[in-house]
Amino acid sequence: MPLFREGGPAGLVVDDPWLRLADDAAVPADGMVLVSFGRWRAARAALLARRGPVGVALANTDPVEALGPDVSRFDLVVLHFPKFSDGRAYSQARLLRGRLGYQGELRATGGVLQDQIPFMLRCGFDSFESDQKGFGEALAKARTLFSVVYQPTEDGRAPASVLRQRVTEVVPVR
Repeated sequence: MPLFREGGPAGLVVDDPWLRLADDAAVPADGMVLVSFGRWRAARAALLARRGPVGVALANTDPVEALGPDVSRFDLVVLHFPKFSDGRAYSQARLLRGRLGYQGELRATGGVLQDQIPFMLRCGFDSFESDQKGFGEALAKARTLFSVVYQPTEDGRAPASVLRQRVTEVVPVR
């Protein structure tokens, strides 16, 4: 499936450098490996002992909080949307970025549609797997679709309530 990263030119598809390991595959000594949450829990020590970045893929039913003590060890976390109408991965993303302070790449996979890009960006996703036509172009302009946002989230944009407060502090209302 094509991989898109935010910030690239419209339509840019990037190569995925990560090796996705099956749960029963041997762990290579080096290189970028992506493992399932179950594999991470079962082989944590072996994965930490190897050279090279480690990523973890979570189903939308996996408990994100269980990554807490290790969240800084991951260079990639992949969150799965089994269908476009299932939003549990949004909550997982907010927990990872907000509560757990995850700073690495956060990838959305599965039922990822271009209509959802602005909301995924607000939750902290920065890469996306999608085979939907026009996805790259939609990603390139997604940050500009809304000039004001209302909910505080993980993308660093100030919500309307904070903007109003700043204006009131600068220009007193009479």
